[in-house]
Order: sequence, then structure tokens, then C-alpha cells
Amino acid sequence: MLHKKLFFFPLILLVFSFGASQSHKKIPQGYFENPLEIDLKLSGTFGELRSNHFHSGLDIKTNQRTGLKVKATAAGYVSRIKIERYGYGKALYITHPNGYTSVYAHLSKFSPRIEEYLKKKQYAKESYEIQLFPTDLELRIDQGEQVAFSGNSGGSGGPHLHFEIRDSAARPINPMMLGIEIPDTKKPLVKQVMAYPLDESSTINGKKEPTLLRLIPLKNGGFKTEKLNAYGLIGMGVNTSDRQNGANNQNGVYQITTSFNGSPNFEICFDTYAFNETRYLNQMIDYAFFKENKSRISKLFVPPGSPLSLYGNTINEGMLSLYEPGSRSNYKISIKDYKGNTSNITVDISNENAPAEVILPSNDGLEFVSHSATLNKKLGNYNVIIPKGALYEDELLEITEHLDTITIHRDIVPLHKSMILEYDISAKTGDDLDKYYIARITSWGAAYHVNTKRNGNKLTAYSKYMGKYAITKDDKKPTIKAVNFKNKQWISNNKTLRLSIEDKESGIDGYRATVNGKFILMEYDYKTGVLKHDFSDNVVTDNENQLKLIITDNAGNSTTFEATFFRKN
Repeated sequence: MLHKKLFFFPLILLVFSFGASQSHKKIPQGYFENPLEIDLKLSGTFGELRSNHFHSGLDIKTNQRTGLKVKATAAGYVSRIKIERYGYGKALYITHPNGYTSVYAHLSKFSPRIEEYLKKKQYAKESYEIQLFPTDLELRIDQGEQVAFSGNSGGSGGPHLHFEIRDSAARPINPMMLGIEIPDTKKPLVKQVMAYPLDESSTINGKKEPTLLRLIPLKNGGFKTEKLNAYGLIGMGVNTSDRQNGANNQNGVYQITTSFNGSPNFEICFDTYAFNETRYLNQMIDYAFFKENKSRISKLFVPPGSPLSLYGNTINEGMLSLYEPGSRSNYKISIKDYKGNTSNITVDISNENAPAEVILPSNDGLEFVSHSATLNKKLGNYNVIIPKGALYEDELLEITEHLDTITIHRDIVPLHKSMILEYDISAKTGDDLDKYYIARITSWGAAYHVNTKRNGNKLTAYSKYMGKYAITKDDKKPTIKAVNFKNKQWISNNKTLRLSIEDKESGIDGYRATVNGKFILMEYDYKTGVLKHDFSDNVVTDNENQLKLIITDNAGNSTTFEATFFRKN
């Protein structure tokens, strides 16, 4: 069943909105310096459109290497150290006297005194994953001082430095605005332009559906589209990216503005935002088109209720009111990068006649779910709860259940906060209920563990994605293999101890390693499935050592690995 979109856009001819497009008069210049000792080339820009979020910094290329020296962009003190398996991996936060904070993420390790401070805390807590908040007297830093080495930790897709600057309100701000120089003489790329009918009477080229417009390159380097015939309340969208000098990565742009018949119509500027806004990206883009085509089209109009501060001055929320058959209009899109390189698109519009009749799609089998109310629906052994505000707008959803499987529409409708899935597992009483969990089933049939809690005979899971879910059982233990040593082997020349761990069902949950009964720190890289202990920690004694490693998966299955190794430090 295809998604049927509801239209609830008010037919307001002129609505003025004055939003972000910050003036930033107090932004310091000349205060921050580059965090790497190489020419800066980017694989990601500030505000770039990512999965479920705007990119909050610059991704600086490190020539596909780890271990480059990372320098403090300004003097200050280490105010936070966060170590996690996913996300930023190894991350360092430095607070500066002017109230700003710089962030360095996906690191491989820290400078010696920071590394020593961290290791003491990790061993005291007996945990690799940790979050620390040093005082302003513990780890003071000079501008240009080396604080870390670049890496590929956490959710990084390849070696690079993720670099941020946040203001005193903890909002990320575009580092280019603070003097971080990135050479760029290339115009933004224009890939697609889409026109949207925004109410039930609107049409695009005689049809009531979004329509891609053919792009025509012009001799001046700009573009025009094929002529657009439209009636009613119309919105536009564009798929665009930018490239900087020295790299071919397609990154995000800085600003998009539009005009309608010569008057400013819409603006979005990727200068700064608050972290609690970032998931509204899913409403800003054509989410369904992205899920089905892997292409992000930014809407050039403000969706209902969006709080994004990235929007600037708009007229009629960027929507076009085309109600005079036979009239002609001119619409222009201007796309800029931070250096001012600009790509322009012209759209000539002819107003169509109003449709002779409005034929509404059949809504049979679809459930109306309001943005402003909670849905609580029971189907078989399942109970589905979509809380108030989880949807960005009112929707028509198809929700079906069969045996142990439930399908909540398809992942073409975004959720701003989690829906709740509950399952009555009473029918499986007598089995090991702790081994059951709720899994998300992909279109290719793979099952991915969703964090599930059991309270008596009820399983409860939370998810921010619509789609198919099923009750799954995992009674298989994780596997552990030694990588760079064998049982009863001398390994004095090894700098590390490495083991490969895997769980093909519910996935790895936790682990704990000891040598001679004492905790040792092991770093887990989920991308490679390798656990690593660094012998430079100096906690492993000379001669004979007894290693014990316990791995637990998300269903509570555990595996114990034991081995003896010999070492002379």
C-alpha cells in the first residue's frame, strides 16, 4: 500500500516569517586556528544533511591515515572526555575563555597527559566507555598544543577528524564563520528540482503528485527547468551539494534563497542551530523520496509547525499561491557555498486552470493518526503506541499484524520521537522468555535487535522507524577467537592483545576481561569486531598470565574465553 499524504496547509496568501539567518555580530575572528598541521580538505561541511541529523561540524580529511597530530584550536581547558563504541568514538572537548567550546572526535588516542588521566579513570570504573568532566584546573591547554591523534573510532566511516565549535549556549556554529579557512572556488552542484502540490486542489502539470522538473544547463553556468504548469498552493524543492578545492567529496551547501516575481520568498542558512532541532531535518527534506531513491531533496518551504532556526525570512512560508489561470510567474533559486560561489536556477511558471473535479484517493485500510494525539492500537498480541508529537504532521498509516509480526506502514514516514511496541508473550510461557526480543525486519529479510525489556509476560521496545517488526529468539552464544596470539604462547614482542568477537543474532551487548583475576581495559571496534588491549597500560605482569574474557549478547547469552600467555615486559 502506497503512502497517502494528507494536506493541511492553510491557504494564506501572505504570511511573513522572520527566523534565523543570524547576524552573528559578536562572533570572534582570528581567535581559532586550524586543528591539524596539514592543508584542510573536507569530506563533510557544517549543516550537511545526514541520516536524521544535520552535521554539526567539519569532517577534515586526514589523507586516509590515522595518527595525525591534533592541536587545540585555542587556549582553554579540557572540560569533557567521552569514550563510546558508536557515535563520536573517542572525543575531546576544550572550553575556551571566550565561552566557546571546541570538539575533536573519532580520535585514535590522546596526548600522554590526557591519556594518563583517562586511563586512571577507566581503570577505576573498570569500563572502556566513560564520560568525564575535568575541572578548569586539571587539564589546562595552550593554543596549538597537541591534544590527540586523529583516528577512525566510533561511527566514523573512514579516517578523518570531526571538528566542531560550539557557542556559550552549546549550539554548534559553522567553524568557517570563526576563521577556519577552507579554499573553495567551485560552484554548488544542482542535481534535481521538484515541484509539490500542497493541498487537495493543487496540480503540477495537470497531476496531483510531486513532479521532478527537467534541468537545462545555461551558457552562463546557471540552470533553468522545463516550463512548469501549476495551479493552487505549490512548494518547490532542490537536491544540491558543494565541493571544495582539493577534494571531490560532495558536501553540504551554506545557503539557499528563493525569489518569486522578483521578491524574496524563502531562505535557509546553515550557520548555527540547537541540537534539539536536528531531527527536524526529517521534516525539512522529502523523507519518502529519500527512502525510496537515496536522494535528499530539501523543501524550499517551511513545513507545518517546524521550529528550525535555520530558516530565514520567508513570505507565505515559501509556498507559492497560483490561483489565477493564465497568469505567468518567475521563480528563482540561488544556492551558495560559504565562499559565495553561487548556482542559480530559474523556473518559469504558467498558471493552470483549476481542476474540474477533485478526486480524493481511497483511504481504505488506512488509519488516521493525528500529530497532536496519541494512538494506542491493539492488534493480536501486539499493542502499538505512537505518542503525541511523534509524527511531524497528521498521517494516514497502514498497520497490520500476522502471528508474531507487525507492520507499521513503511519507513517513508518519519518519526520525531519513538513509537512503543508491546507484545504479550504469554503463549511462549515454559520457554526461556529472556531469550526473546523484538527485532526490526529489513526489506531484505535481516533481523536487527531493538532494545527490548521484559516485564513479566510483556515485551516492550522503542523505535524511531516505521516498518516491519517481529518477535525473535536468540539462544546462540557469541563467538570469541584470538587474533594475534595462541594459548600458552610467548608474546613479549606484541604491543597489543587482540581478540575477534561476534554475535550474528541479537548483537554484542557487553564484555569484561581480566588477567590474573584483575580487570584489564579492552577497546572494542564494532566495525571490525575486534577487542584490543594495549600493553602500554602496564597492568600485565611478567611471565605467566591467565586471560579470561566474558562476552554477553543482547539476549543474555554469554561466552567465556580463557587462555594462558607468557610475556616479559
